[in-house]
Amino acid sequence: MAQRILVWLPSPMGDAIMCTGALRAMREHFAGDEIFFYASPIVKQVLSPSEYCDGWMEYKSHNPFAIAWELRKRRFTHAILFKNSFLSAFAAFLSGIPQRTGYARDGRSIFLTRKLYAAKNADGSYKPVSVVDYYLAAAAAIGATSADRSTKLEVDEACRVGVEKKLGKLTDGGRPVVVLVPGGAFGPSKLWPAQRFGAVADYVSEKYGARVVVSVAPNDTERAIAQKICVTSKAEIINLGETSLSLGELKALIGMASLVITNDTGPRHIAIALGRKVITLFGPNNPAWTATGYKGEMQIVGEYECVPCDKPQCKFGTSRCMEAITAQAVCRAADEMMTEGAGHA
Repeated sequence: MAQRILVWLPSPMGDAIMCTGALRAMREHFAGDEIFFYASPIVKQVLSPSEYCDGWMEYKSHNPFAIAWELRKRRFTHAILFKNSFLSAFAAFLSGIPQRTGYARDGRSIFLTRKLYAAKNADGSYKPVSVVDYYLAAAAAIGATSADRSTKLEVDEACRVGVEKKLGKLTDGGRPVVVLVPGGAFGPSKLWPAQRFGAVADYVSEKYGARVVVSVAPNDTERAIAQKICVTSKAEIINLGETSLSLGELKALIGMASLVITNDTGPRHIAIALGRKVITLFGPNNPAWTATGYKGEMQIVGEYECVPCDKPQCKFGTSRCMEAITAQAVCRAADEMMTEGAGHA
């Protein structure tokens, strides 16, 4: 008899993308069973289309009793809780799903039938283990083992067409497309100065004839960052703060890019999962948390005495670790990526 498996996905875009290795392993292991993903609308958009599931369920409520009622109707036999929250475990318990697997944290272990434990330091803090491996370990706990750590996304052809309608045929004429991602939902401590993104835009435009696109989230803070880059740069920049794309279209755009230069934020993981060349600028956050082993990424880490602090706000008022990364260093990295390939700086 086929099993019906619920996979409750994490909410951050980057975490959801870093799940894909585990999701692939589960699809292969449970080839004859039904797998449903439970996710926020944003996560559904970024992971769709997906060959790893048979169907989707979207969050419609934060009420655990309402969620449980919805899940109970599907008669799931297993729940794999990649989302680390009390709510996810409590709702799965209330729904009567017999087997419930997840990490024992956030006070939810009583609701789990199979408990996983993340590695901790002597002081009780969590060791910086890659999220990719964290989710692969959860999949392995139910028999879905895999040595393949790669992340993967698919792009809908209709979204490629949508990008061309909004932005034109960016790749015509053989010019490289360089996408800059200067924002980040984590907080201001992760942000590299807008003026330096502008200087890099000038450099790749002048040296490589690149079409430069600045991609930001549809909020006032990031639109202001994009506008500042455009004002400080001499290059002709396509500003997505003025022409918004859906998440599916953003994936299609990144899939066209010769190079993506980004803070440590969600689109970084889109670029990696689509096999693009990526330069990631790290400051407060420890790269070990999001290490993928992807050979097409160059990481530049801003050095300062307090790195890594893993805090969204810098105690100095401005992010000194991000300011330690010069525009010249990023331009040198761009030269290497545009000509020879990848490495680490």
